[in-house]
Amino acid sequence: MDRQKKAGYQIDMIHGPLAGKILLFALPLMLSSLLQLLFNAADVVVVGRCAGKEALAAVGSTSALINLLVNLFVGFSVGTNVVVARDLGAGREEDVSGSVHTAIAISLLSGVILTLLGVGLARQLLIWTSSAPDVIDLATIYLRIYFCGMPVNMLYNFGAAILRAQGDTRRPLYYLAIAGVTNVALNLLFVIVFQMSVAGVALATIISQAVSALLVVGCLMRDQGPLRLELRKLRLEKRVVRRILQVGLPAGFQGIVFSLSNVVIQSSINSFGSTAIIAGSSASANIEGFVYVSMNSFYQTDLTFTSQNYGAGECRRVDRSLLLCQMYSMVFGLVLGNLAVFFGHPLASIYAPGEEDVIAQAMLRLKYVCSLYCLCGVMDVMVGALRGLGYSVVPMIVSMVGACGTRLIWVATIFQVYHTPEVLYSSYPVSWTITAAVHIAFFFFIRKKAYVKCGIHGIRPDGKPPEKAE
Repeated sequence: MDRQKKAGYQIDMIHGPLAGKILLFALPLMLSSLLQLLFNAADVVVVGRCAGKEALAAVGSTSALINLLVNLFVGFSVGTNVVVARDLGAGREEDVSGSVHTAIAISLLSGVILTLLGVGLARQLLIWTSSAPDVIDLATIYLRIYFCGMPVNMLYNFGAAILRAQGDTRRPLYYLAIAGVTNVALNLLFVIVFQMSVAGVALATIISQAVSALLVVGCLMRDQGPLRLELRKLRLEKRVVRRILQVGLPAGFQGIVFSLSNVVIQSSINSFGSTAIIAGSSASANIEGFVYVSMNSFYQTDLTFTSQNYGAGECRRVDRSLLLCQMYSMVFGLVLGNLAVFFGHPLASIYAPGEEDVIAQAMLRLKYVCSLYCLCGVMDVMVGALRGLGYSVVPMIVSMVGACGTRLIWVATIFQVYHTPEVLYSSYPVSWTITAAVHIAFFFFIRKKAYVKCGIHGIRPDGKPPEKAE
């Protein structure tokens, strides 16, 4: 019965029609990401309504810094997903088990490192990013408490990546739903009843993350297949670590450089010296996040489908997966992004009710970022395909130069001449367009070489003919 129940959560990525399976994989993943965003959004809404716009600016202004420190290790979870998915596709169950135990060990080690870095450097990082004097004390409190929860945060991310490798995106969704309800309830308790302000929302977040981490670890420990986790087997296998880092390290560095460029932009926003601009940008960034994760779910979907099918030698299905994920990503990006602009005023009012100056600044950023957000989706899905094929270094370099480099140059040149929020926000669609174009060109450049390795010319590595993608 347990095996039958488990099979119901899995998706066969290497056989049968792809269009429906991609949606079946991506939609729970999308909802999971939306729930994760609600952790931060609930923090922002509660402090904005109950603790004032200074507290709102304090919490909102920390997101770029959090991503800066966390993204390297989140990249390792991407490497975990690729390694486990490829081994599953190739039928190497013993290798899967070793990868699972090594990945969980890496997650715990990563969490401890992040806690030490975040708690120790919180205030100095805020100073370096020109955090406003009236919010820096509150932002420091929030960051230090938030980073105390990094071990459970990493544990959930790596555990969910392992489950996604076999096509299971539903159980992580259920666990995050439980954690999300916990987060909202604790936010209300700590902020409204106990008057704990930013400390309360940070504490609520890490408790809810602990709930989701315990649930996903329990799921892996109950598994009866190659994903089964046994705590006594936790170890760092050099071979597995090397495979995970081969994909995960470039992905992590790319995330860091992206975050660094966003920190520079956040610092530029802070340079206006206006709490309204800072709070408005924070509210808009939270709204944008919901559109972004909707598109990004297709990046993660293509990453997993590409990894499994490439491992199984089904490279024609790799092409089909990429086309479908690009189509879905663009549709979601166009529709949701422009809906966010259209309903921007009432959405921003959720974060700062009655603060018309804050709402106006949020609307300004939404107009420049969300209307063309689909370009970001195109860029990310191409990266997913390339990483799934095992090419992780070049996408990192392209993203660093194309997206991050463009933004940094933009801030150092054009923004210095035309010192307005509108000019600053324009750097986003410009950088997405340049980077997406280069990623597409590189994919076609390496495609033939990669597919010869996987047996596209009539024979799979296991000697069987490749299945026709439908």
